[in-house]
Amino acid sequence: MDPLSRLIASFKIPVGKWGKSFIDFIVYWFEWLFDAIKISLNFVVEGTTAGLLLLPPVLLAVLFAGLAFWLKRSKILALGVLLGLLFIINQGLWKETIQTLVLVVAATAMSMAIGVPIGIWAAHKPSVWRVTQPTLDLMQTMPTFVYLIPILILFGLGAAPALIVTIVFAMPAPVRMTYLGITSIPKPMIEAGESFGATKKQLLWKVEIPAAMPSIMAGLTQCIMLSLSMVVFATLIGAPSLGNPVNKALANRNIPLGIEAGLALVIIAIILDRVLAQKAELRK
Repeated sequence: MDPLSRLIASFKIPVGKWGKSFIDFIVYWFEWLFDAIKISLNFVVEGTTAGLLLLPPVLLAVLFAGLAFWLKRSKILALGVLLGLLFIINQGLWKETIQTLVLVVAATAMSMAIGVPIGIWAAHKPSVWRVTQPTLDLMQTMPTFVYLIPILILFGLGAAPALIVTIVFAMPAPVRMTYLGITSIPKPMIEAGESFGATKKQLLWKVEIPAAMPSIMAGLTQCIMLSLSMVVFATLIGAPSLGNPVNKALANRNIPLGIEAGLALVIIAIILDRVLAQKAELRK
């Protein structure tokens, strides 16, 4: 390096050490809180997974196909769901598939429960959006593996940290889509509600949310796809999912296992996307 660059590099700002000190401080004082969160989330995720695995796989596949038919009213989709799940059973990946579905559904539900209210709040408060927007940019642009380090330190290994890191990764989608849906509502529609004497609460529940529902449902679909992709990465911190056979295939250069696990992930992604995308259309 040139002398000026060497001079700048010689006075390195200890950002990493500051970050480690901050995390050590949090762990020291709030370890009890993180342990309680971990135990609670593990109980929910592992309990739900164990309950679903008690049912015969074929019966559960039929129930999922019936749910798909109820949501979309399509016999072709229901048949496709059933055949896809039967293929997963045939490949011996049923347990990992259920573990993946439980994590994805739990992460999506929590992301929507947090993200939609934040999106509504930010849409009504420009000052909140000015703070929220760069935070969302940081959450979406930060490399995936960077998320895993602090979560691993705070929560250890298992399903709970995997669920938390998936929520952090997927939550920006419903926040942004909800904000977009609320702010895109035509002003005459809001003025019409106000002219009839609607309160702010009535405007929110009877005008704004119904009008923004297509955008919110699009955020739900994006949230599910992001959750599915992150759950696979989260196997590095002990997440029980289809990412485990994928990692084993990579480590052992096991091409057949990699193809089987990859197809199972594709099937799950297609099922979730087709069912929920149609549900979003019905809401319009």
